[in-house]
Amino acid sequence: MEEVLNSGKPLRRGWTTGSCAAAAARAAARLLFAGEETAEVRLRTPCGVLLTLPVEELGRRGDTAFCGVRKDAGDDPDVTHGLVIFAHLAVRERGGEGLRLTLAGGEGVGTVTLPGLEQPVGEAAINRVPRQMILEGVREEAERSGFAGAVSVSVRVPGGAEAAQKTFNPRLGIRGGISILGTTGIVEPMSEPAFIAGIRAELSVLAAAEERGVLLTPGNYGRDFLRGMEAVPDRLAVKCGNFLGDAIDLAVELGFRRLLLVGHLGKLIKLAGGMLNTHSRYGDCRLELMAAHAALRGAGQGVVRELMAAPTTVRGAEVLREAGLLEPVMASLAEKIQETVARRAGPGAETGAIAYLPGMGVVLSAGNAPEFLKDVCGKREEEP
Repeated sequence: MEEVLNSGKPLRRGWTTGSCAAAAARAAARLLFAGEETAEVRLRTPCGVLLTLPVEELGRRGDTAFCGVRKDAGDDPDVTHGLVIFAHLAVRERGGEGLRLTLAGGEGVGTVTLPGLEQPVGEAAINRVPRQMILEGVREEAERSGFAGAVSVSVRVPGGAEAAQKTFNPRLGIRGGISILGTTGIVEPMSEPAFIAGIRAELSVLAAAEERGVLLTPGNYGRDFLRGMEAVPDRLAVKCGNFLGDAIDLAVELGFRRLLLVGHLGKLIKLAGGMLNTHSRYGDCRLELMAAHAALRGAGQGVVRELMAAPTTVRGAEVLREAGLLEPVMASLAEKIQETVARRAGPGAETGAIAYLPGMGVVLSAGNAPEFLKDVCGKREEEP
C-alpha cells in the first residue's frame, strides 16, 4: 500500500493495532474450531481495504489456541510499530445455544480507570470498532465450522506497557498498556506536504463546481457526524486532519467566502487557545481551556479542579453539565474559537464552527454556523 507525495517519494500505509488483533483472532479461531493452520490472514477493513497480514506465531493446546500478528505502521512514526499483537482463544464450554463470546485485555493492553473514555471504567482499552472486528471474525470462523459453545477471547501485547509510556494513555487514565485502536483499520502515513496537497485537491474540485461554501472537518468522526445531519451534502465536507489553519488558508485562496469547521470538541477547543495545528505534539490545552472558561463563568475551585483532572473533553463536559455550566462555558469558548477562525480567514470571509460530543450532539455553535447550514445546506441547525 503506497501514498505518493507531490515530490514523487512513496510513503507506505500500515495497519492498526485493531486490524492486527482482528486478524490474530480469526487465525486462532480457525485453528481452534477447524484445526486449520494459516500463514496469512485476509481481512476486510472497515474502510473497505482488503489486507493480507502475515502470521508471526500460531499454536494450539487442547481447547486453547493463539496467534500473533505484528503491527506495521508503514512510514508513520507510531510507537506501537513492530509490536506483536496476540489473540488467545479458550473454549470454556462446548454445546448449548449458539456461540457465546467474551473479550478481555491481557498483558500490555491498558485498562480504563477514569470515566469519559469510549469504554467504561474497568474495561480493557479495546475500542468499539476493533471489538466488532475481533468478535465478528471469531463468529464467522465458528459458524463455518459449526462450533457452538462459550469461548473467551483475550488480547495480549508484549512490550505494550513500555510503549504506552510514550503515549497519552497515562494522562487519559489508561493504565498498564496500549489501546487497541482504529476506525478504518489502516494507518495513513503522516506526511504534511502530501496531506495538505490532498486538501487542496479536494477544495479545488469544489471550487470548480462553484459551490457556495465548504465544510472543513478534522477527521473520520467529524465526517460521520456530518453524515448523520439531515440535508448536509457529503460532497461539501473536506477532511483536513490537524491542519485547520492550512485548510482555512487554502479555502480562502481558492475563493471560498463561507467556511464552516465541524468536529469533535476535543479538536476544535484547541482553536480557543489559538492553536491552528491541533496535533498533540504541538500541545494539549483542552482541559486547561475548559477550566479557564469555566472560571470566567463563575465555576468554583472544586469544579475547576475536576476539569483539570478530567481525562477527556467528554468527561469535562459532563462535569460542566453537572455544575449547570455547560451552556455558558460553551458559549464563552465559541467566542474565542470564532475569533481565531475569523482572524485566520481574514476580512470578507464568513466563518463559523460547530463542535459536538458523542451522546450530547452539538454542544457549541459559533459564528455563521446557523446561516451556513440554512443557506448552503438547506437546513437550520438548532442552537445548542
